[in-house]
Amino acid sequence: MTPSAAADTIILAGRVLTMVGQDADPHSPTAIVIKGGHIVDLIDVVATSAWMGEHTAVLDWLDRVVMPGFVDPHAHSEVASKATHQMVDVRAPGCPDIPSVLHRLRDEIGAARDGWLVGQANLFYDQKLAERRFPTRDELDSVSTDLAVAIRAGGHLSILNTRALELAGITADYEAVEYSVTGKPSVARDASGAPTGVVTEMDKLIGFPELSHGEITEALESGITQLFTRYGVTTIGEISDSVDGLRIFDQAIADRRISSRMVVYLWSPGTVSLEEACAHQDWMTPRAEPDRFRVRGVKVFADGGYSAKRAALTKPYVDDCHSHGELALSASEIADIAMQTRRAGLQLAIHANGDRAQYAVCEALAGVIDDLPPGPTIRIEHAGNFVPDYDALSAAWSAAGIMPVPQPVFLYNFGEFIPGYVGEYAQNRQFPFRRMLDDGWNVSGSSDVWVGSEIGQTNPFLSIASAVGRWTFHHEVMSPDQAVTIYEALQMHTIGGARVLGVDDNRGTIEVGKLADVIALERNPLTAAHEDLRDLVVTDVMVGGARVYQLP
Repeated sequence: MTPSAAADTIILAGRVLTMVGQDADPHSPTAIVIKGGHIVDLIDVVATSAWMGEHTAVLDWLDRVVMPGFVDPHAHSEVASKATHQMVDVRAPGCPDIPSVLHRLRDEIGAARDGWLVGQANLFYDQKLAERRFPTRDELDSVSTDLAVAIRAGGHLSILNTRALELAGITADYEAVEYSVTGKPSVARDASGAPTGVVTEMDKLIGFPELSHGEITEALESGITQLFTRYGVTTIGEISDSVDGLRIFDQAIADRRISSRMVVYLWSPGTVSLEEACAHQDWMTPRAEPDRFRVRGVKVFADGGYSAKRAALTKPYVDDCHSHGELALSASEIADIAMQTRRAGLQLAIHANGDRAQYAVCEALAGVIDDLPPGPTIRIEHAGNFVPDYDALSAAWSAAGIMPVPQPVFLYNFGEFIPGYVGEYAQNRQFPFRRMLDDGWNVSGSSDVWVGSEIGQTNPFLSIASAVGRWTFHHEVMSPDQAVTIYEALQMHTIGGARVLGVDDNRGTIEVGKLADVIALERNPLTAAHEDLRDLVVTDVMVGGARVYQLP
């Protein structure tokens, strides 16, 4: 064989899960032939001699299962990496109760910077701690009255001590601004009108300390490896946080210090204005190759989060008959954003948690669908998570021509807590994946990792286990009739995610012509017990035909 015809690498696999079709793949050993960063052939192990050359590397993975790299179409990897780098981890169940939270914070006082000690807690923190409440302002004062002590319980709610309230300028007569980048802010008050320390949708307004450029670089390069690559995630749909962070990602990917591919959605207005996002070529010229790093779309918020009671609902929240959450965008604003992004050739991703927000977004889009220029399908983030009326919402999605982008891992995160916030009618109306798949919807799996995510939330196998086993945080089983098969769940996290990002032409399955982004597993997920799925181990990760991770 001539050197030009020889393969760069041949993987000898015990089994290959291609993620093509509806059924599990054959059991026979298969060789994956890689050349120029792409898969060029899939052949029987005994037929590899036709591709062998002097410099062909042969990887003996006959004791492993090989599948495509995972595709996470919705992540905040910059935020999550920086949080891991600079915040004190007080998440449950690691800190199961308030005394352990306070103890952890006191132990980490030396980690304070710029007068702040900030802890990272889970979403629905008040439901996950043994006391079933948040730590109080006074309890955080017991950690320190000189330092501003804050706990960020997800990206929508924080708890502040007295000093933190002072530094944030939140006094008894404080009036919250009408809108922040994630929703309508609010400040909880006691009977006397004094702030309790609980604030919502204000994280960008408080003034938490920032990392230096060098610290951000260190945080992002280590964070991607620890949060994504070691779990087999080879493509990340990144919701931007800062322009500086994007440039660090781009340079590190170009230099191969970060191995994941990145498809970027510019958060507006959190990172840049809509106008700046649509003209991103004027201020962002990527150094990395387009299949490694590129700007794909724009992300906007149409409502807030459930934990902050700012998701916009058709029915009121159970503890306040007057509160239906908040819509952050009008119909005309939604239509205008859709028009501007389509004209710029960008995919629009709209955060719409509550059903009222989804109806509002879909109605606005349906009204202009015939006027929009051709372009990428608009995404509704979190559609498919809470679905109080499946038939009506599914019809609205269809009329608007959108793609729902749910997060199966949220079933574990907070599925059991939603009925306590929105009403018992939600008990069996969440994450209807069986029905969505049967109705032909593309169902994907994404981490939506941010501040306050679960430990291991970026591991796709936690999300896969959630979709299959339907287990909640406290090990209850929710709506088992909506479970999917293991193979379907694997497809959700590979080809399903690739379709969301518009990259299914070159990744998401193992097929000839696709990028050689493959991972090896220590054992076969198709034969694993449901309760063992989250513990499956990725032994090797390959991106573009180069091995970028190997289990130590």
